[in-house]
Amino acid sequence: MAAITSALIKELRERTQAGMSDCKGALVEADGNIDAAVEIILKKGIVKAASRAGRVATEGEIRTFVTPDGASAIIVEVNSQTDFVARGDEFKRFVSDVIDVAKAAADGADLDGLEYPGAAGKTVAVMRNELIAKTGENTVLRRWARVVSSSENALVHAYVHPGSKLAVLIEASAPAGKKDAPEFLKFIDECSMQIAAMSPIVVNKNELSQTDIDRQREIFAAQLKEEGKPEAAWPKIIEGKVAKWYTEVTLLGQDAVIEAGATIDKQRQLLGEKLGGEVIILRFVRYSLGEGIEKKVEDLAAEVAKLM
Repeated sequence: MAAITSALIKELRERTQAGMSDCKGALVEADGNIDAAVEIILKKGIVKAASRAGRVATEGEIRTFVTPDGASAIIVEVNSQTDFVARGDEFKRFVSDVIDVAKAAADGADLDGLEYPGAAGKTVAVMRNELIAKTGENTVLRRWARVVSSSENALVHAYVHPGSKLAVLIEASAPAGKKDAPEFLKFIDECSMQIAAMSPIVVNKNELSQTDIDRQREIFAAQLKEEGKPEAAWPKIIEGKVAKWYTEVTLLGQDAVIEAGATIDKQRQLLGEKLGGEVIILRFVRYSLGEGIEKKVEDLAAEVAKLM
């Protein structure tokens, strides 16, 4: 059997908010597989939902760059150990230079290995190590992405939440000749804020895999079994739960945060009618600072150690 470490128990508790003993038991049953343990806790009805974010966020900054014509955009996450360093001028300068490197990089390139601007042949990794030496803290160029507009009617937009710990890139297309219309620009800006606030995982339900849908059905069925609901009633209840789940994980299915009583899809349709054509949300990228990275929490660590 895989080792059930304190780190795994911490992560599972952070994702589910379940009790320590429940987390340890689920991990034992799942043979140390964290995702399977989440499903076990959901199926047993110990909690009704679990965080997709994984572990507690660390520090640093997320920054974006959008070309003036809205044809392309970049998002970069650089991590530090403390917010104190992340707010420092040297760290911010490093992030700015990394953005410049990303502008000229090929999609998916390892930026660490590329030449750092104005550093006489030094790579980003070398300059990052020099920054580490100055601050005494680890600095990690964690991830980056580029979104390029897919047609002349499409536009890429960026939203960075105050504090630079959460950012979104979104691509949407407008009817011909209308991508600069104030109503369209307002809509995609509000959609980017919706994505930041409500964490959808896809634009529409067609992008969800059958595996994900089937897994969610299994979770709902297991919850109904724990609740003692008659099995004959399960199919109808599960379909209702899946339909509601669609409205939570798809951008188009979500209720608009800014305009009560309307879904994002309804807003999209109404805007298309107003502009004389179809408005399409094509894709988005959402970065939350430190998503999936473990950050030590002293009190919780002590609690886990005591349990172990």
